[in-house]
Amino acid sequence: TGEKFCNILNVCPDLYDRSIVLNGVSKVYSMTGWRIGHCGGPKDLINAMTNIQSQSTSNPTSISQVAAEAGLNGDQSCIGVMNKAFKERHDFVYGALQAMPGVEVAPADGTFYIFPSFQKVIERLGLANDIAFAELLLNEVGVALVPGSAFGAEGCGRISFATSMNNLSKALERIRQVIDR
Repeated sequence: TGEKFCNILNVCPDLYDRSIVLNGVSKVYSMTGWRIGHCGGPKDLINAMTNIQSQSTSNPTSISQVAAEAGLNGDQSCIGVMNKAFKERHDFVYGALQAMPGVEVAPADGTFYIFPSFQKVIERLGLANDIAFAELLLNEVGVALVPGSAFGAEGCGRISFATSMNNLSKALERIRQVIDR
């Protein structure tokens, strides 16, 4: 959305010795699905986290690590280009959802997901819940979204706009067809 990212340490630097900052390459470098994250914080805490992580989760592939390193250490000019594209997609998706009757949506900040409420649509269509709505969209019009109940927000749906404008246009038109029934 063009807003500058801010974490707790930007606001309260005195918390440095008791804060952890987590980040990943998925959003910054459009590496969705690569599952590469990084964190910074007090050395003793990071060492303890490293010990736990090494025993509790599988490690990312070496190619993923090399790609993430290239993103972190490489030319950063691509970020502005990607941010501009995501802003255009966000505005398009947000506007299309706002225009759909029964859909409530707030603008997304700092992500390539938007999280509208379809509760009124779900009720009007006589569906049991957001899972039934997601299944209807997938089975009848070929549009996938993640039901909000997977995130503790029943009645909502998570839509990614990390795809082409053409795909987004088609998907939103298909969602609109279901909503207009």
